[in-house]
Amino acid sequence: MTYADHPYSQILHKHPYQECSRCLMDTSDPRITFDDKGVCNHCRKYDAYIAGIGDTHQRQAKLDTLVAHLKRQGKGKPYDCIMGLSGGVDSSYLAWLAVKKLDLRPLVVHVDAGWNSELAVNNIQSIVQRLGLDLHTLVVDWEEIRDLQRAYFRAGIANLDVPQDHAFFAALLKEARKYGIRDILNGGNMQTESILPEAWGYDASDSTSIKGIHDRFGSVRLKRYPMTSNLERLIINPYVRRMRSHRPLEYIDYNKDEAKELLRSELGWRDYGGKHYESVFTKFFQAHYLPTKFGYDKRLAHLSSLIVSGQITKQQARAEMQSPLYDPIELEEDRIYWVKKLGLTMDEYSQIMAARPSTYQDFPNSENGRLRRTMRMAAKVYRKVLR
Repeated sequence: MTYADHPYSQILHKHPYQECSRCLMDTSDPRITFDDKGVCNHCRKYDAYIAGIGDTHQRQAKLDTLVAHLKRQGKGKPYDCIMGLSGGVDSSYLAWLAVKKLDLRPLVVHVDAGWNSELAVNNIQSIVQRLGLDLHTLVVDWEEIRDLQRAYFRAGIANLDVPQDHAFFAALLKEARKYGIRDILNGGNMQTESILPEAWGYDASDSTSIKGIHDRFGSVRLKRYPMTSNLERLIINPYVRRMRSHRPLEYIDYNKDEAKELLRSELGWRDYGGKHYESVFTKFFQAHYLPTKFGYDKRLAHLSSLIVSGQITKQQARAEMQSPLYDPIELEEDRIYWVKKLGLTMDEYSQIMAARPSTYQDFPNSENGRLRRTMRMAAKVYRKVLR
């Protein structure tokens, strides 16, 4: 279903159809803007970021400085940094880069939220064994995260992955504090994921939003669910504990297809067929829930990121968009599994899918609120004091 055919298209998409002259992003992003040449704000943002990060030599110098810092921090300790490993392309390649190219000793953490595919489990085991890494698997309480994911589905908002994403980061931070590690390696990068419309989701780090949706639609008390507060995230971790997150993939010429080939040949890694499809929950959410309920196809953003970084052409991306999001038989199997695992009835599932979509703004959140403004002001004071 295209966004123009969506039953709530007048609510979700407020502009006449237009596609970027450079990438595939279009007015299915309600906040998209175009310049006089038809280039979208996402492409312009990417260009500005790349210009600011420096040329090849400048990026290499930044990477060398980062590695030297991490090795100083880790001197005399078992680990010099910590990183999460989902089994996806970016985190898997980051693990290889850290060990094989940068000579680092990361503590690797995998957070199990109950939705790992069998292939993801095999990929993770193969990676840590071949690289000789210590793996700590942290299991999120199933009843609690299921209740939170069910609450998000009942809320009818776009970003159903918030409960998993927040738990992953909060658990990683907790493990870092446990082992006295201040530096976190992050597989995020502008080359393969520079474009993701804000209107298609909301900040997974906002604990106020999580609590607001759970208070409205949840039924299980969240006692063990990993959560980090806005105060901890914005002030305590960066300015008191001096914890920092680093994105080494930003400093190299990171190519998605080349990374996959290397992972296959050196680490026995196998492809999932889609970005973030290592999680069964995420696969169904991205490939069916979002396009069906909202008319959002995340492939537009993922492929457009590869276009602007020069990894594929617009014609190649357009051809890939012709492939179906789901095999019909696989879709029905995953739907039955997804609904049953969340503890829903098929009738409730159908009613929620047919209901008018909501946004995070329909529930309590910290966006532009007094709490966040106060935090930002306090952060400025901390920066001045700690200089």
